Amino acid sequence: MGLSLIRTPYISWTVVAPVLAVVVMAMAWGRDLPAAMVGLVIALLAGAVFASVHHAEVVAHRVGEPYGSLVLAVAVTIIEVALIVTLMVSGGGAAETLARDTVFAAVIITCNGIVGLSIVVGTRGGPEVAFSAEGARAELATVATLSTLCMVVPTFTTTTPGPEFSPPQLAFAAVTALVLYGLFLALQTGRHRDYFLPVMADGGVADIEQHAAPPSTRATVTSLLLLLVALVAVVGNAKLVSPTIERAVSAAGLPLSVVGVIVALLILLPETLAAMRAAQQGRMQISLNLAFGSAMASIGLTIPTIAVASIWLPGPLHLGLNGTDIVLLALTCLVAVLTVIPGRATLLQAGVHLALLAAYFLLVVSP
Repeated sequence: MGLSLIRTPYISWTVVAPVLAVVVMAMAWGRDLPAAMVGLVIALLAGAVFASVHHAEVVAHRVGEPYGSLVLAVAVTIIEVALIVTLMVSGGGAAETLARDTVFAAVIITCNGIVGLSIVVGTRGGPEVAFSAEGARAELATVATLSTLCMVVPTFTTTTPGPEFSPPQLAFAAVTALVLYGLFLALQTGRHRDYFLPVMADGGVADIEQHAAPPSTRATVTSLLLLLVALVAVVGNAKLVSPTIERAVSAAGLPLSVVGVIVALLILLPETLAAMRAAQQGRMQISLNLAFGSAMASIGLTIPTIAVASIWLPGPLHLGLNGTDIVLLALTCLVAVLTVIPGRATLLQAGVHLALLAAYFLLVVSP
C-alpha cells in the first residue's frame, strides 16, 4: 500500500464520486428515471464502489489486521441488509425469496469467485499462494455451518409447508447465526488473532505495515466517513436502478432469483476488488479473510435482521434452497475444504472454484 493511497487530497475523485452519488440519489429518489438518468446512476454507482475500496483500505491500514479486513465486510453487509429489507418492503414477485437468493449468491460468489480470482492474481507472482490453514479452516467451518443451518435445514423441516422455518425455528437459527458470528469475531480479533494474519511463502508472518506509515487519525476518520457515504450511495443507487433491473429480468424471461444475484454482485464488488488487490500484494490471507468473512457476515447479520423484520414484512419468508442449490453448496464447501487444508493453493484450485461459480451462474439463468 503506497503513500499515494494514504495521502489523498481532500478534493479528489475518491471524495467527489461518493458525495455526488449521494446527491444524485437524493434528487432522483422516488421518481421514474429516464434511460439517460439510469446510465448516470450506474456510472456513479461504479464510482462509489471504487471509492469505497480506497477508503476501506485507508482505514484498514490504520487499524491493522485482522481488524482491517473486517471493516469493509461488516460495513458492506450492513448496507446489504438494508437493501434487502428495502426491496422486500417494496414488494415484487421476488420479495419472499430475495433474502435467500441474495445470501446464497453471496456465499457462492465469495467462496468461489473471490477465492478463485484472488488465487489467480496471487499466483502471477509465483507458482502458489500461501495462507494460514488454521485461520482459513475456522472461517470455512463457520460459513458451512451457518449456510447449512439457515438455508438447507428449512427445506427439510415439516412444521410449516414450503421451504420456510416456523417462528421458533427461525428465532433459533437467527440467534445461533448471530452468536456464531460474534464468537468468530471475538476469536479473530482476540486469542487467535495470529491465525488471520498474512503469511509468507516460508510460513512466517508477513510484515504488512512495511510499505508506508499508517495514515493520521484525521485521514482515517475522514476515510471512514467517506466509506459510509460511499456504501450508502451504493445501496441507494442500486435501489434506484432495481426497478429497471427487475423489468429487464422479466423481459428477458429469466428467473426472479437473478435479481438476488445482481444485488449480491453489486454489493460484493468492493470486497472483490479489495481482495484481489491484497492478493496482488502477496497477502492471500487477507483475501480469504475478506471472502469467508463476507460470507459469514452476510448470513450472520442478514438472517437475524430478516427474522426480526419478518414480524411486519408481508408474505412468507422462504429461506430453504432447492435440491440443485444444495448440491452446489455442498460441492463448494467440499472443494473449499480441500483448498484451505494445505495452507497453499495453485492455479488449479482457482480453476475449480471459478468453474463452480460459472456453473452457478448458468443454473441461475437456466435452472
